Amino acid sequence: MSERSITEKLSELQSAREGRGMRTRQALQEAALRMVEGDRSFSGLSLREVTREAGVVPTAFYRHYATMEELGLDLVAESFETLRRMIRSVRSEGLPTDRVITSSVELLVKHVHAHRQHFGFIARERYGGYASLREAIRREIRLFAAELSTDLARFPLLDRWATEDLQMLASLMVNAMVSIAEDILDAPQRPDAEADIIRRAEKQLVFMTLGIPAWRSQPPR
Repeated sequence: MSERSITEKLSELQSAREGRGMRTRQALQEAALRMVEGDRSFSGLSLREVTREAGVVPTAFYRHYATMEELGLDLVAESFETLRRMIRSVRSEGLPTDRVITSSVELLVKHVHAHRQHFGFIARERYGGYASLREAIRREIRLFAAELSTDLARFPLLDRWATEDLQMLASLMVNAMVSIAEDILDAPQRPDAEADIIRRAEKQLVFMTLGIPAWRSQPPR
């Protein structure tokens, strides 16, 4: 699929989620997420396996999706929607500037645990078998970075930065957050292991912000 067709398909699936019954659709999504936990990739799942796991007949699948690929695209959209809800909650809390990094990392860790299957799916399918899913994930990450750059523009110093520079900083931060989420998913289930990830994540984000006062942002020529 081209990027335009992926964008159109994601929009169609979003409309379908809002306009049709959700019970079977949600059962199919949850079944697929359960089945890709561990080492199995989404591209290795068959339609019959997913419908059996969901407890529905194969014909019910086609009332919601034309292919397994469409189900994967819907999962990408749903996974990033949970991340956007997290960012909106940070925005609505109006955290003081000196606590933004610490609070954001804490909230990200909490969110990864609450939506572990979604984050695991994204981490695996970033380099998975379906090219359309890889492109959809890259697209969602770019959109997420664009939204974050708008938020960054509200902070002192950054409010004078060019849009291109804000987007570059936001992209660095988003990729760091994705990496942090993947580290949490892969870490041993021990408090000290997670505490070490959080410490390194906060330091990494602080390093990114150290150059902000010295950077002389200029609009592109």
